[in-house]
Amino acid sequence: MTFVRTRLALDQLRSGQILQVLLKGDEPRRNVPRTATEQGHTVLALLDEADGITRMLVRRK
Repeated sequence: MTFVRTRLALDQLRSGQILQVLLKGDEPRRNVPRTATEQGHTVLALLDEADGITRMLVRRK
């Protein structure tokens, strides 16, 4: 479900724009960046925060 929300947000952006996504848990941390990359987007950063949240920056293709 997390990637569905991420994809909907990416669809609202123009090519080259950057989206920040907050991920909670191991499964989204593994799957969302992988799926974004498979769809041609560029993951710029994965920053693990102290509170267990991962901040992902992704550039739309």
